[in-house]
Amino acid sequence: MNLTAEEWKRIWLEIGERIEEKKDELCDLDRVIGDGDHGISMAIGWQAIRDDLLRMEKEKDLGALLRSVSRTFLNAVGASVGPLYGTAFLRGSAVLAGKEAASAEDAQRFWIAAVGGIQQMGKAQIGDKTMLDTWIPIAESLGASLEAGEAWETALDKAAEAGRRGMESTRDLVSRIGRSGRLGERSKGHIDPGAASAFVIFSAFVDGCKRRKGATSQ
Repeated sequence: MNLTAEEWKRIWLEIGERIEEKKDELCDLDRVIGDGDHGISMAIGWQAIRDDLLRMEKEKDLGALLRSVSRTFLNAVGASVGPLYGTAFLRGSAVLAGKEAASAEDAQRFWIAAVGGIQQMGKAQIGDKTMLDTWIPIAESLGASLEAGEAWETALDKAAEAGRRGMESTRDLVSRIGRSGRLGERSKGHIDPGAASAFVIFSAFVDGCKRRKGATSQ
C-alpha cells in the first residue's frame, strides 16, 4: 500500500467533509459539558485545511503538506483544540518528510507520532475524558499491528475499533481537566465531544484509505 500525495490530499478533504457532516452532533455533545462550539471549531479548522490543500495542489512532499496543515489549523482555530491538532500534525509531518508517497508503515507511524504530540501538549491520559481516550487506543493498536506485521486493512480495522471503544468509554467517565472538569459528576453519562471528533477523523481516514486502489494490500 502506498498513498501518493494526491491520494493523501483527497483523503484529508474527505475527513473535512465528514467533520462538516458531524458538526451539529459534535456541538450537541459539547453543549452538555462545554461551550457548545466544538463542532464549529473543528469545521472551521478543517475548512481551513481544505483551502490550504487546494492552494498546495502541486506540492508532492507529504511532510511539507502536513507542516502547512499544522500551521493552518493552529491559526484557524483559537480554542484549545487548535494547539493540540497543530502539534499533532507537525509531529506527524516529521514521519513523512521528503516522501511523495506514504507506505502503510509510514501512515501508521504518522498517527502514532501525531498522538504523541497531543499527549505532550495536552498532558492528559486515558480516563481523563478527553480526545486522548480515543487517540491513545488508536495509537497503541497501530503500534501493536506494526510489531505483529499485520496487514494494512487489518491494522486499520483494529485501530478504528479500539478508537470507537475508547470514545464510548468516555460516556461513563467523569471529566478531570479543562472546562468540563468543573462539572464533576455532572459530566458523567455523556460522550466527550473531543473523543467523538477524534473518532470522526480517524474513521474517515480509514474509510478513505480503503477506497484507494491497492489499500487492502501491503
